Amino acid sequence: MYLEHEASALQPYTTALVWFRRDLRDYDHAALYYALKHATQVFCVFVFDTNILNLLPNKYDRRVEFIWESVRELKAALQAQGGDLIVLHGSALVEIPKLSHQLNIQAVFCNHDDEPSAIARDHTVQQQLATRNVHFHTFKDHVIFEKDEILTQAGKPYSVFTPYKNAWLKKLNDFYLKPYPVDAYIAHLAKNSPQAMPSLTSLGFMRTNLNQLRLPTGMSGGKALLEDFEQRIAAYKEARNYPATKGVSYLSVHLRFGTVSIRHCARQAATRMDTGSQTWLNELIWRDFYVQILHHHPQVAYGRAFKPEFESINYSNNAVYFKAWCEGNTGYPLVDAAMRQLNQTGYMHNRLRMVAASFLVKDLLVDWRWGERYFAQHLIDFDLSANNGGWQWAASTGCDAQPWFRIFNPVTQSECFDSLGKFIRKYVPELRHCNNKEIHAPWLMPSARQFAINTVIGQTYPSPIINHATQRALALALYKTNPMQKAISVR
Repeated sequence: MYLEHEASALQPYTTALVWFRRDLRDYDHAALYYALKHATQVFCVFVFDTNILNLLPNKYDRRVEFIWESVRELKAALQAQGGDLIVLHGSALVEIPKLSHQLNIQAVFCNHDDEPSAIARDHTVQQQLATRNVHFHTFKDHVIFEKDEILTQAGKPYSVFTPYKNAWLKKLNDFYLKPYPVDAYIAHLAKNSPQAMPSLTSLGFMRTNLNQLRLPTGMSGGKALLEDFEQRIAAYKEARNYPATKGVSYLSVHLRFGTVSIRHCARQAATRMDTGSQTWLNELIWRDFYVQILHHHPQVAYGRAFKPEFESINYSNNAVYFKAWCEGNTGYPLVDAAMRQLNQTGYMHNRLRMVAASFLVKDLLVDWRWGERYFAQHLIDFDLSANNGGWQWAASTGCDAQPWFRIFNPVTQSECFDSLGKFIRKYVPELRHCNNKEIHAPWLMPSARQFAINTVIGQTYPSPIINHATQRALALALYKTNPMQKAISVR
């Protein structure tokens, strides 16, 4: 059972330890605030947890580098305020109890992490701390509403987004958006001697192309991106759909690792009346929605379909098709551009996440779990609840008001959302000589035209590995084998 604590019941402590995890900032931070308020001396720690790192096969992992840079900035910020961040490398199950004993800590404070493995980790740590009479306090910090805070009138969790959103908006008030005034008690940071943090290479990881991607890290990076987005947010509702346009916030990785405050983001969106801001607020509500789905239905974290009737769809799982999808060599330009963007940058535009996921499941007839795992390995902003929710939405196995499923046409999606082929040309340069009409379905070009522009389908760029119309019919037939599904919604 996950542990939480009513703040009003906190007692005063002489020494406390704040354990940073997915909340790498020193402001508007629930656990840091409560620790500073209730303890005379507050130490801070971050653990590069080997139980997590050892499972990462790619040692050029952009996420680890992003975290390392953000931890370095957080450490410097705490030092500037008279404290420090102790940075350890090892198993958190060992390091947190060990450090608590060394520092004679009376209570450990941290923020909730809702993933099942994190819940199990925290429960084990709490049990170990209890053997030395060390208290363990956890707080809500990375969402606005969580767990049982938004329920139906019958007291049940929501499984469809729109009624959840309406209830979320109805409950929202200034209290839930109010920042935690960390600075009021910052003098309680422990004045311990600064300690060096382990290098990226000592953690077993190498530098990636993160710097070349110009993705700013840490609190300063999150602040800069949010300030930039605030100048564009009014246009977000439309601009977010076009991958070649600077239309999205680019804050997903900062929300993932807590280098920005969700309360600040939601407050900025909720207090503006333009449609762009309200649309972005809607996306932040989706984030809360998927977190509460994970809480109430933890089986989705273990590869189980949210809708049991879709648990055992007989996908064909063609390994050749899957490899082509992973590499961006399917012969469908927008899908290939999306996958190459992911492989080259660790990021994929949200519209393209839907297109690429739909193509894998509904065109290639590959199990959505294969795609979910691939995204989990490559997305720098990977978040289990959102990634699982997105894939199950695309596969029609998850929380969706539609009683059946949709199928994206990769060509019409391309024509609609990258009409000039600007995004495709960036990531599929083999097609740069195609005109704005040809680039969406280059296999339709006459042979003479292909040779004239040195874009020979099947040689310089792959032929389509499947026929969309044929596969669409197969997907419909495959899903119809589930007797509980009676309606079809296809677009």
